[in-house]
Amino acid sequence: MIARSWLNAVVLGCAMATCAATPAVADKIKHPTAVFAGLDKITGRIISFEVAIDETVQFGSLQITPRVCFSRPTTEAPQTDVFAEVDEVAADKTYQRIFSGWMFADSPGLHGIEHPVYDIWLTDCKGDGPLIHEAPEVVEAPLTPDLPPDAGATPAPADAKPQPPPPKKRKPKPPPLSADAPIDLGNGPLSGRNPPSRQFFPADASPVPPANIGR
Repeated sequence: MIARSWLNAVVLGCAMATCAATPAVADKIKHPTAVFAGLDKITGRIISFEVAIDETVQFGSLQITPRVCFSRPTTEAPQTDVFAEVDEVAADKTYQRIFSGWMFADSPGLHGIEHPVYDIWLTDCKGDGPLIHEAPEVVEAPLTPDLPPDAGATPAPADAKPQPPPPKKRKPKPPPLSADAPIDLGNGPLSGRNPPSRQFFPADASPVPPANIGR
């Protein structure tokens, strides 16, 4: 009975060590183009359009800029996602960021754009791109039981005086702006916004096709 218990413990320990040392595969392909679908909720019309990475296009009153588009190799589970920024253009030409995050082609409603008239979601990534190998995640099994945070610490003498906290470092002051220095107001070219290279209006029967993508 003791030998069987010892054997079970050895087998369990080996299994835990094997699982802890198994790396998590996280390879992905970085593509130069993202493919989106746009919906006009009033007319019910859906169009598909392609956008290059860091390009800005306008669909209705929404401007979308994909920053990166990933897919997985054929040897792994399919997963296609894009990190995109979506701004709404008001009638007075001001911009409001309504979405900034990841979109998933397999789960369009997971991180969707909330807008009363228009909807945009990712459908695919296109174009040849590099294969990115991410560092594997290795989970090490604990070899010793958890100890309290102060275990093993040397106790302070009873007559020891408390040490004062170290002085805080002052942050350096920014240099003064010159009179002709541009000021970023958050809605101009200095805020990282790109002017839309193409516009799609779902109410129009013949939207401008993407002529310079995929060549």
